[in-house]
Amino acid sequence: MMKLAAVCLALPFAAAAQLADLHQLTRGGQNAEAYWSPDGKRLIFQTTRPPYDCDQIFIMNADGSDQHLVSTGKGRTTCAYFLKDGKHIVYASTHLAGDACPTPPDRSKGYVWGVFSGYDIFEATDAGKIEKRLTEAPGYDAEATVNWKTNAIVYTSLASGDLDLWTMKPDGSGKKQITSKIGYDGGPVFSRDGKMLVWRANYPKTPEDTAKYKDLLKDNLTAPMKMELIIANADGTGARQITNFGCASFAPTFTPDGKKILFSSNKAECDSRKFELYMINTDGTGLEQVTKFGGFTSFPEFSPDGKTLVFCSDKDAKERYEFNIFTAKWGK
Repeated sequence: MMKLAAVCLALPFAAAAQLADLHQLTRGGQNAEAYWSPDGKRLIFQTTRPPYDCDQIFIMNADGSDQHLVSTGKGRTTCAYFLKDGKHIVYASTHLAGDACPTPPDRSKGYVWGVFSGYDIFEATDAGKIEKRLTEAPGYDAEATVNWKTNAIVYTSLASGDLDLWTMKPDGSGKKQITSKIGYDGGPVFSRDGKMLVWRANYPKTPEDTAKYKDLLKDNLTAPMKMELIIANADGTGARQITNFGCASFAPTFTPDGKKILFSSNKAECDSRKFELYMINTDGTGLEQVTKFGGFTSFPEFSPDGKTLVFCSDKDAKERYEFNIFTAKWGK
């Protein structure tokens, strides 16, 4: 296993004033979606690195040390999160569908994401012992996050026949569908008080768009390059769109006070892989750019004390598809 400590870097002039004391926690491979433990001492993240051919779940200390595998090492995994006791985790995995990585998406259909039917959500100890399978519906179940105050899990599921948001309890009981509009609802996250949700969505606007969306979904695919942010009450009511860029905006998270949304977007250059972090009020006003690294930066999350931001970026990458985990002090 990799045992790396953080490397302290001078923050480039291009980054916004909100960030300081940048630390790179991983070096090499494809590392993304790092999320904090409740005590702020550890991070759980997904990574593709030798000897694994596709994403597996790792845990590391907040300084980047003691990086180690906690998923099975089989299939493909995504979207891991700590439960509120800090001793258990949830993540999605395809390992029950087969030991091998699922076949990558057919890019002849354009830039598409695989919403693999083998994905289910599991609860495990933070040492990696799977304790329970939380979802069993046919099709995709993934993208789970947890609200530690209300103990609720929100996730994306194909159980309804469409990619909708659902909630459940940590033991998998009490499943409830909370969105029903045709199109992809994904990457949901609660506000800290558990009263609000924000997520990414791609709702077809024409009959032709709808037909294309459904055709892709039949092949367990979805097209992610036209997504907007939606905010709603925790039960899915009162949903409203807060971005309208016509680009790809995703990976939203609430600021600790619940008044703003930090997210990633390629709004400056639609259809490109140049994503930066932006911040916007929950009513869709007050847009401001947070990073200007010039490449791909995404998946931000604030530490439990609100003082540190973790995110993934290809800043200073040695290879085109290298993405690393960084932390920085949040100064605003």
